[in-house]
Amino acid sequence: MNTEERGFTLIELMIVVVLIGILAAIALPAYQDYTKRAKRAEAKQGLLELQLQQEKFRANNPNYAVAASLAIPTSAYYNFAVPAAGANSYSITATPTGSQAGDECGTFAMNQNGEDHSGAYADSNCWDK
Repeated sequence: MNTEERGFTLIELMIVVVLIGILAAIALPAYQDYTKRAKRAEAKQGLLELQLQQEKFRANNPNYAVAASLAIPTSAYYNFAVPAAGANSYSITATPTGSQAGDECGTFAMNQNGEDHSGAYADSNCWDK
């Protein structure tokens, strides 16, 4: 009588489970970091839209526009604002919200010269990520 059995032992199944766990522990944080970096493009795009609107407004008026005079972009991941606007200068910000709130780059900010004026993320070079 041939009693050769086929199948997996408990040890073999546990090895597979451990390997899947290790792969998931490596892949999940990398994926989350990738999605946060990808969503930063939305902040940059919104700031550039606001910058263009400000320059268009300034071409026809003696000052830059306050938030009420602009079409503020909407986003699920960033809140856009115009905290300051005057005759010769303005500042615009994109503050992370929702799932993007824990982003290491924090708030993106830009002034009338297109310069980062927040200084909060200058060392991490977030504009290029």
